[in-house]
Amino acid sequence: MRKIGCLVVLLLGALAGWMLRDRFFTGARPVEVTAATDWESLTPAGAARMRAALTTLQQPRGPVFVTVRPADLASYIFQQLSKQLPPSADSVQVAAFGDRMYIRASVKPSDFGGGDVLGPLAGFLSDRERMQFGGAFHVIKPGLAEFRVQDIRFREFPVPTGAIPRLLRRVEHGARPAGVDDDGLPLVVPSYIGDVRTEPGKITLYKNTP
Repeated sequence: MRKIGCLVVLLLGALAGWMLRDRFFTGARPVEVTAATDWESLTPAGAARMRAALTTLQQPRGPVFVTVRPADLASYIFQQLSKQLPPSADSVQVAAFGDRMYIRASVKPSDFGGGDVLGPLAGFLSDRERMQFGGAFHVIKPGLAEFRVQDIRFREFPVPTGAIPRLLRRVEHGARPAGVDDDGLPLVVPSYIGDVRTEPGKITLYKNTP
């Protein structure tokens, strides 16, 4: 009977936590990212298409902007992106929803500090969970951009906005370049890139113009 009573208490606690999750885990703007067909995997072919687009943009008489698929851009900068993900990350996919690009992967929440960083949220997570983070690109100066993370979720649970910088620091490698925001992930970009804008299903890169 004692074991049954403990089980009931645990179930009631889990139910209460679920019902009050919005009170504890506020701060992230809800974004619908449920369309499975919009998610794409990273591929060598996507990286090749991105290189071709950059070659076109670099030409002196070339276009002032090029439009690419989110997966092509992510495939091209995967080496940099992989340095911003925890060691346990796999099954990486990307998509563009609204004005944000989203990246999702299977990760171990413990790589982010567990309860020390995630607080009450850690109690709702398994040893391995789907993590999803989204944001927008910002060119800081020629050759340096950042991906500003505005939304992080483990499964369906949002991480409070104020906790995002601390969470990112747990998996950050190397020194942080000057000018990168607390919620930004630094990215090295070609010096001729002046702006990057995200729209549903596509990303547009603009050339620096005199």
